[in-house]
Amino acid sequence: MARAWRSAISICAWTVTAVAGITAVGAASVALSGWLIQGVEAANGSRRTAAERSAMGDYFGGVSAVFSGLALLLLVVTLLFQQRELRLQRRELSLQREELAASRAELRRSAEADMRSLHVQLTQMAMADPSLAEVWNDFSAEPDSTLRQNLFANLTFGHFLLAYAWGNYSDDEILVHAQNLVRSPAFNRYWVASRPRKAALHPDSDEGRLFRIFEQAIAAVSSPQAPAPGPDT
Repeated sequence: MARAWRSAISICAWTVTAVAGITAVGAASVALSGWLIQGVEAANGSRRTAAERSAMGDYFGGVSAVFSGLALLLLVVTLLFQQRELRLQRRELSLQREELAASRAELRRSAEADMRSLHVQLTQMAMADPSLAEVWNDFSAEPDSTLRQNLFANLTFGHFLLAYAWGNYSDDEILVHAQNLVRSPAFNRYWVASRPRKAALHPDSDEGRLFRIFEQAIAAVSSPQAPAPGPDT
């Protein structure tokens, strides 16, 4: 903002300087012409004097053209400086917009990380005390061991969701991890229990896209030609 103010002040200063220069040149031209004309008119008139006056008038015209050219040159220089200052000001504003956009993105990532941390804490409380999981009512009437596995599987899915939303994994990379996860009977049990809620998500949301990738992984693993997971998965 301070740079923008300095640019605006510089533009105003150049404008005032140009106007003052043009005004000074015009005033000097008028004063000089008037002084010379008064001197000529004070002389005695004759045919020869008239010719001399005509030549003097031509001289005045040349002087006036020089002053007009100088004024035009000052105006052009001022416009060039104004154009340069405006270009710099637009560049400053563009950089400021980029910085604001980066700050908003960073604040959003920080808020998502805080929300994820809170979710992990709540899940850990429910895993430590299964009676608290009844508040969520996500996995009702499940043994404590199964409940803990479902909660941990949900944390794992949430981990991949956050990484996917932040762009840490591509669709193909997520698919590889998903194919490894869905081979686990415990994760499959969690998926069957939570699938109806995930299927109702908006298809364009991050979780909706991740849900479709996991569904694709399940279909690929269920295929008779599904390859065994590699050692790096």
